[in-house]
Amino acid sequence: MRLVRWSNLLFLGALIWVMEKWVATPVLDAAAFGEQLPWYILLLVGAATVLIAAGGYVINDYFDVKIDRINRPDEVVVTRSVSKPAAMRLSVGLSAAGVVCGIAAAAILRSITIGIVFVVVPGLLWFYSSSYKRLFLIGNLTIALLAGLTPLLVAMANVAVLQLRYETILPYTTLVHDLYAWLGGFALFAFLLTWIRETVKDMQDQMGDRELECHSMPVVWGEKWTKVFVTVLIVCTLAIIGHLWWHVLPFPTGWSSLSTRYIVLGVVIPLLGALWLLWAAKIPSDYKTCQQVVKLTMLLGMLYSIVIVRGM
Repeated sequence: MRLVRWSNLLFLGALIWVMEKWVATPVLDAAAFGEQLPWYILLLVGAATVLIAAGGYVINDYFDVKIDRINRPDEVVVTRSVSKPAAMRLSVGLSAAGVVCGIAAAAILRSITIGIVFVVVPGLLWFYSSSYKRLFLIGNLTIALLAGLTPLLVAMANVAVLQLRYETILPYTTLVHDLYAWLGGFALFAFLLTWIRETVKDMQDQMGDRELECHSMPVVWGEKWTKVFVTVLIVCTLAIIGHLWWHVLPFPTGWSSLSTRYIVLGVVIPLLGALWLLWAAKIPSDYKTCQQVVKLTMLLGMLYSIVIVRGM
């Protein structure tokens, strides 16, 4: 269970469900279409996402044994609790099962795009673990893009169902735009927060990365300039949130608004706290705390969907 990061998998599965039930369905209800995605397709999409992610975690640990022995020797699983051949078999099995679930969902939805996603992503995770993560910027961007893809999968699945059922009238509605707009907002948030968290994680793991000549940002730019980069990312994230809150979201902007209070208390303040922790960090455990705050902020940001249900 430690090898497949069960808590992260639980979060992924919950995220798929939350995006469907608390974002996509309210958007469809507001347009008088009602819930469209059958439960078994949602289950297939969720299972494919979770299984492929689990396979990715396993193969990541497979390739990272030497680095993990330096950065977190007490948490090494591969070569201790699980042999390397067994880890490889487990990764391939989980990824293959995920691809089968994803292709099954794509076949039912008649969506080539969804099928391509679930075929390409395992390959990206493999190359990320074997080489991309050791390259400057490429590794972090890959993981951030895959995190942002998760909410978009829900939009793709719903649009595919709508195209099958309402092909003639769909072009005369804004429903496709609305689904991608709402879920795209959460996807952008997941992308930015994951990029921030992965960069902070590089600072936490820089000792092992330097030893094995990985070209992570702290190794190439140094700790100070990496902190500056993360600061820029956090400021950009806050600026985007501010713009959406003030100009786009269809909710009141006063302090009495539930939307405003949630954004300030659940997202803005934790992000500012993470920024303070980042600049105060000096040892790996400090960066780990900062990383956990960013992860919590991502969770709270995704739960903003509750406010959407209240507002629609």
